[in-house]
Amino acid sequence: MANKPRAGAVRKSKKGPTKGTGGHGRKALEGKGPTPKAQDRPYHVAAKRKELAERAAAKRGGQRSNTGGGTTARRATSDDAEFVTGRNSVLEALRAHIPATTLYVAARIELDDRVKEILSTATKRGIPVLEVMRPELDRLSGRDAVHQGVALKVPPYEYAHVDDVLDSVLQKGQVPLFVALDGVTDPRNLGAIIRSTAAFGGQTVIVPQRRSVGVTAAAWKTSAGAAARTPVSMAANLTQTLKGLKKRGLFVLGLAGDGDVSLHELELADRGVVIVVGSEGKGLSRLVSETCDAIVSIPISASTESLNAGIAASVTLYEIAKRRAETSER
Repeated sequence: MANKPRAGAVRKSKKGPTKGTGGHGRKALEGKGPTPKAQDRPYHVAAKRKELAERAAAKRGGQRSNTGGGTTARRATSDDAEFVTGRNSVLEALRAHIPATTLYVAARIELDDRVKEILSTATKRGIPVLEVMRPELDRLSGRDAVHQGVALKVPPYEYAHVDDVLDSVLQKGQVPLFVALDGVTDPRNLGAIIRSTAAFGGQTVIVPQRRSVGVTAAAWKTSAGAAARTPVSMAANLTQTLKGLKKRGLFVLGLAGDGDVSLHELELADRGVVIVVGSEGKGLSRLVSETCDAIVSIPISASTESLNAGIAASVTLYEIAKRRAETSER
């Protein structure tokens, strides 16, 4: 009885290593570590901003060069998918057979004629249709997007080669009418210019690889689907691209308020033309200005007013298209 341990007593273990939990208890006491940074939390607004920035950076990388005319075309990764939102834009994208991976439709959406055609076209093309709640559609579309209950997930835009576009235009017997953007950063201006280019018979819009907006969902929406019909080319170096087009017989016309040639005096309606539109704030860069064959101004009645990039391009395209129509009627 003397050697029997007292009830509730704990016998001391022998010295030396013993089998234990491997420190699991200690790790549990230590907790999960420091709180992740805001940009590392998936549902935090900072994380979404970081994701958008990474997408934009990815789109500016991974270009494929073209030694012939100094232009590039780039293919972004699958993680850089864009969302086309709004009933008109989604419908135009589906009509133009733009590659799409998923169509998102808000639950209990009002089935007007556009929505019915969207659902019918997506079903015929075998595009998966997912019904989601509106808060989820808001999240997918972005904070500033107006989706009208539909959003189409499309792969990253693939840019054309300006030399390939020019070859195709010449083979069809058409007169080239290109638009080049020198530092335009507003996607709405890009979308408007794409739309005007398509409306007035232009064949492509050229954007620089750096310091310029690309074809994003916002630009696509502003174009009202015209981006499906008018290819957008990318230039690794805009100045060299313009020089290459000049060697192939195109005239390069820069737009500026203090240009030395008035748009009404322009006599190049029957010649291949590249219209260069400057940035919203600084206008044409020095090297691009020096490369232009002429700097054209648009006459306006009020000297204190100015036209933004999209409107200036539209007015110039209309004037050239009108001159060409008049020439063909003679």
